[in-house]
Amino acid sequence: MADNRKMQQAKAAKNDEFYTEYRTISDEMGHYRTQFEGQVVYCNCDDPEWSNFWRYFHSNFGSLKLKKLICTHYQQEAGAPSYALIYEGGDDFNMEAGYTVPIAGNGDYNAGDFRSDACIEFLKKSTIVTTNPPFSLFREYVAQLIKYEKKFIILGNQNASHNKDIFPLFKENKLWYGASIHSGGVDFRMPDDYEEYSDNVFIKNGHHYINLAGIRWFTNMDVKYRHDGLWHKNGEFDNTQAHCYYEGNEDRYPHYYNFNGIDVDSASNIPIDYTGYMGVPITILDKYNPSELEILGTGSDIEKTMTHMVTEEKKTIAYVRPDGSVAWSAPYTVSERKLGNGLRIMNANGLPGASPFSRIIVRNLHPISKADDKGF
Repeated sequence: MADNRKMQQAKAAKNDEFYTEYRTISDEMGHYRTQFEGQVVYCNCDDPEWSNFWRYFHSNFGSLKLKKLICTHYQQEAGAPSYALIYEGGDDFNMEAGYTVPIAGNGDYNAGDFRSDACIEFLKKSTIVTTNPPFSLFREYVAQLIKYEKKFIILGNQNASHNKDIFPLFKENKLWYGASIHSGGVDFRMPDDYEEYSDNVFIKNGHHYINLAGIRWFTNMDVKYRHDGLWHKNGEFDNTQAHCYYEGNEDRYPHYYNFNGIDVDSASNIPIDYTGYMGVPITILDKYNPSELEILGTGSDIEKTMTHMVTEEKKTIAYVRPDGSVAWSAPYTVSERKLGNGLRIMNANGLPGASPFSRIIVRNLHPISKADDKGF
């Protein structure tokens, strides 16, 4: 048992060693160039000896008009000291230019661990954090950034968007996706012995790489695409495209049986004229403009915020919101005792049908009727 646990820990450690390519970094950072002026950039999950984050910000230090660049080295050996490499300009293309500051670990954290006291002190003195944090610690990592109110541009897996600690940040407009990755896979260089943990590895330039799907940049810095979304372009309403409508296409949008809303199978099919609640795929986050849509929660969240109330006297079933208002009610049948949790689509007979894949509940903030829409 002990050997198996040790193997799992080793595997988790290897799975966190994703070395980001320079092009992946430069493609994203170019969208924020003017926001870096006068800032202290901190890369707290990147060994400066090999990190492409260090290379990018070091070689672009002058053009970005940075004030300071800090990168901390993680020490694998418990109890051993490590260092931070700090650069304040003067020789941008010499990657070794800078000075070192010794750092130590504390308690359960090795030297250079982003959770250690020394690294937190550097975090406090920084203004923008950008790195590829350990995916297994993503929730804890983001929580720390939010706690210390830092601006950030970090890589993560799209699956983290579903997380109970991460999704509320999307809902509250405290976090959103970056600009350069919205589909496809991303190549990461891996430790050269990674093949013993995964067969999904290929050789490129003599090194082991893995292509991971569902990778996104997560940020709280303003980026142009957020002002476009579904129905806008360059911040203005786009009247050059055709829009989807609920009116006249009601059969295309089935209603939920246990929630007062409609199911939309694709973000591109969200009707511009619908005024009520809509359950949409999580891919909406790639096109989300907070000026267009309000996020109310996930399908499972909505379900949990309502009380399932059966009144035998009236023979009805209802979903009651926390404020006491009834969201939906209908005659009660025995089959509804087996509904379980989650949204259910109403079938042609008015009974609970299929459960859609994971949904986000949204509402159009500015619906436009078919008659008033001047688009296309």
